[in-house]
Amino acid sequence: MKSRQRGISLIGMILVALLLAGALLVGFKMVGPYREYFAIQRIIGLVADEGNDGASESEMRRSYERRADIDSIDVVRSKDLVFSKQGGQAVVEVEYTRKAPLVGNVSLSFDFKASSRHSRK
Repeated sequence: MKSRQRGISLIGMILVALLLAGALLVGFKMVGPYREYFAIQRIIGLVADEGNDGASESEMRRSYERRADIDSIDVVRSKDLVFSKQGGQAVVEVEYTRKAPLVGNVSLSFDFKASSRHSRK
C-alpha cells in the first residue's frame, strides 16, 4: 500500500509568502500615520487642559507648535486647529488627511479627526 504525500506545494508556499509580505507591507505603512494621530490626540488634549486653566487661544496655538516640534509632527499646524468651548470646557479639534505611499503610484489615504473631547478620562 502506497502512502500519499501531504503538504503544501512550492507554488502554494510562494503564494502564501506573497500574501503575507503584502499584508506586512500594508501594516508597516500604517504605523507612521497612526503614531502621528495618537501623538496629535495627546497634544491637543494637553493644549485643551491649558485652555481650561485660562490660557488664551494664541497661547494654546504656541503650546501646540512647541509640542508638535518636539514630536516631529508636521502634518497639522496650529492654524489648522479649531478652538471652541462646550459646557465650560475648552475643546480643540482638527481634521486632516494623511497619505502614505505604498508601491509606485499606489498610496494609502487616511482621514483623521482628533478632538480633545475624546482624549479626556
